[in-house]
Amino acid sequence: MTGMNVRGRVLLYGVLTVLLLVVIAPFVWMILGSFKTQGELLQSPPTWWPETVTLDNYTQLFSRLNFKQYFFNSTVVAVCVTAGNLLFCSMLGYALAMLDFKGKKILFAVVMGTLMIPGVVTFVPLFVLVANIGLIDTLPGLILPFLAAPFGVFLMRQFFLGLPRDLLDAGRVDGAGELRIFRQIFLPLAGPALATLGILTFLGSWNNFLWPLVVAQQEKTYTLPVALALYSTGQNSTQYGLLLAGATVVVVPVLAIFLIFQRRVIEGIATTGIK
Repeated sequence: MTGMNVRGRVLLYGVLTVLLLVVIAPFVWMILGSFKTQGELLQSPPTWWPETVTLDNYTQLFSRLNFKQYFFNSTVVAVCVTAGNLLFCSMLGYALAMLDFKGKKILFAVVMGTLMIPGVVTFVPLFVLVANIGLIDTLPGLILPFLAAPFGVFLMRQFFLGLPRDLLDAGRVDGAGELRIFRQIFLPLAGPALATLGILTFLGSWNNFLWPLVVAQQEKTYTLPVALALYSTGQNSTQYGLLLAGATVVVVPVLAIFLIFQRRVIEGIATTGIK
């Protein structure tokens, strides 16, 4: 029986190792490719390790592009969108989970219905709305439409439903108002769910391409993904080395944040009813 368990574990670890290699292989190739010349990237068959290591791609990235401006724009947009989702989604999730008010079930049904609508369907109406209020080619135009998301509301609601309702009753007995109960009792307990929502929101906003591509019409409002796509792709050819170097720089902040908070993410998913 012990021998079967050992063989089972070896087989399991072997399968997981193969799957891990499949997942990380594109990222490894991206990083190695950022140190290759354009000719080596286009040669067939492709190579894994650079035959001639070069830093020209990174030199062009930081000298040819206004990298600081694009990085600043991406950071501001991602941080503001993440902060907005953490605040508004937690507030609405708390209300749907803990408070009793008229129309609560209808409101939750609307949230779930919105969650099921593809973003492509609302893209044009949202653009028209942003254009009508004069936010085209501005950072607020990139931020405001995404300050709250139905998935975040659902995630926070599920987490708050798992907390004892006695905490709410105890706070009311002590004379605390609803806002104080939310801020001082429930919000500090929601760390895992907030970490999960924060990382997922930051990742989605940092990598968002289509909306900034349409709304940001001048260099001053370009985000990193938009700038990389526009400057690495020409009419006749694509500078794959520059594109891979830019992709590597874009991935590093998100990867670092995820590695730092990965335990909180796993804990948050395990405690919000999402399996």
